[in-house]
Amino acid sequence: MAPAVHHIRSVTEEYLARYPGERESLTLLFAALDASDDPTSRKTYPAHVTCSAILIDGDRCVLHIVHRASGKLLAPGGHNEPDDRHPRDAALRELREEAGISPSAVAPLSGYEDVPLDIDVHAIDANPMKAEPAHHHVDFRWAFRLDAEHAVTLQEEEVDGYEWRPFTSAASPTVRAKLALLT
Repeated sequence: MAPAVHHIRSVTEEYLARYPGERESLTLLFAALDASDDPTSRKTYPAHVTCSAILIDGDRCVLHIVHRASGKLLAPGGHNEPDDRHPRDAALRELREEAGISPSAVAPLSGYEDVPLDIDVHAIDANPMKAEPAHHHVDFRWAFRLDAEHAVTLQEEEVDGYEWRPFTSAASPTVRAKLALLT
């Protein structure tokens, strides 16, 4: 069962209690939550919820993968699936699928067990091959620490490579700024 709208709204409000200046940037999310369609469905337009895992190792580096579809260096993540009961579950599933890192090898970053480190809204180009119009992803970025030695094993269908980057070099400027506050 996909995360309930009231749960996503509650998590968003907890997030905004920490980052009240970001409310305006989440206008598309609130519109999706107020609509009749499932906000976690990849077929909900003009915007739907996705989830990513910001994985931090013992050297204070963040895992980035090269997504084959976009060629971009991003956190492991993607669309919600029907079995994802909580948005955090989708991030953990994507981490396992794309990087081969089991949920048992990670733990939520202290203080971020129930709230994402970041929520980012970004544009996605139309994809005629999938009959998808241009739309937006509202990406809930969940922070985890790597608790056990674990090799990265890439999902060859979707991922072309990976890098561990220091906090100061994280690909996302908003994640980079929020990680800087953790020092």
